[in-house]
Amino acid sequence: MGTNNEDSREKNIYGNANNERHSSSNRSYGNERRLPQDSNDYAERPSQSSFRESQDNTENGSGMHAPRKRRPRVGDRIAQSGSGPYGGGKRHDGKGYDPRNKSGMGGNNQKKKKIKKKKPFKQVKYKENADPNAPIRLNKYLANAGVCSRREADEFIQAGVVKVNGEVITELGTKITRADEVMFHDQPIRLESKVYVLLNKPKGFVTTTDDPENRKTVMELVKSACSERIYPVGRLDRATTGVLLLTNDGDLASKLTHPKYEKRKIYQVWLDKPVAMEHMQAMADGIDLEDGEIHADAISYVSEEDLAQVGVEIHSGRNRVVRRMFEKLGYRVLKLDRVYFAGLTKKGLSRGRWRYLTEQEVNMLRMGAFD
Repeated sequence: MGTNNEDSREKNIYGNANNERHSSSNRSYGNERRLPQDSNDYAERPSQSSFRESQDNTENGSGMHAPRKRRPRVGDRIAQSGSGPYGGGKRHDGKGYDPRNKSGMGGNNQKKKKIKKKKPFKQVKYKENADPNAPIRLNKYLANAGVCSRREADEFIQAGVVKVNGEVITELGTKITRADEVMFHDQPIRLESKVYVLLNKPKGFVTTTDDPENRKTVMELVKSACSERIYPVGRLDRATTGVLLLTNDGDLASKLTHPKYEKRKIYQVWLDKPVAMEHMQAMADGIDLEDGEIHADAISYVSEEDLAQVGVEIHSGRNRVVRRMFEKLGYRVLKLDRVYFAGLTKKGLSRGRWRYLTEQEVNMLRMGAFD
């Protein structure tokens, strides 16, 4: 009689456990064994029943068969005491298991990813072969020391705030040497190291050191390049992109921008319509603009598939000359990109990024090897 009651209790217990199993979306986790479809199957498997009985007797010391504990499912709350198969980490809302964590571990047990800090740029130091006894104008010395521009330096000199070897200098055009001691507002100053930065200018930035309209300037893009006072060599329109050199080498900047040196520039131009061949020839022969005739040194289509893209090579340093040439012929420039300037290109330099010129590039520019 006792045996029948015990078998009945066993069937009821495992039957309830089986129903609970099948009512929860029939999902399986890991290597969990699938329960029988019918709770009566347990009665037909005495070997399995006896195994469970022996296991329960060992753990609980009683003849009762405790139902098999189901494993936690996604969304279950895990005790924060550390018990349970998943450790007891906190959920994203601070209440337990995080269902979005694929590893199944709590937030406290996750390995934190190391954030790599960007290394600061190591500034390039260029060799200078300047003669320490060579004469240099005082206003140029002040400008090369990063104090101010040459025009502003003349004003400071006349105001009597500049001393050379302890003597106040007010005469414009005074020449000194690099070995002289120069004081500005009673503070000693020295010539700054030369810096050469190449920028791939993006659209929307003004090519100037300061803008009265508070627009974004290219100086914001290179502010981490150096502590020296650098400035753009030449200008690019706000909407024009491409190669732009910034430096504090006034002599080199003058050579690269003065019309007599005629440094080569190459632009890629996107237009609102295909460019006719006769207009290409007209630009090569010369076009009359409001400030005189101008012609392209070379002009060609970028590809045969798209006749609205052309490459233009010029030496002129006039303001907005490429745009004005096309507008004169009835075209509207959609995009203008300078891809070459005095031997410098933007190869390997993404838009808005900059780099230091190499020693070889600087020497080539100083010698005028690039046309």
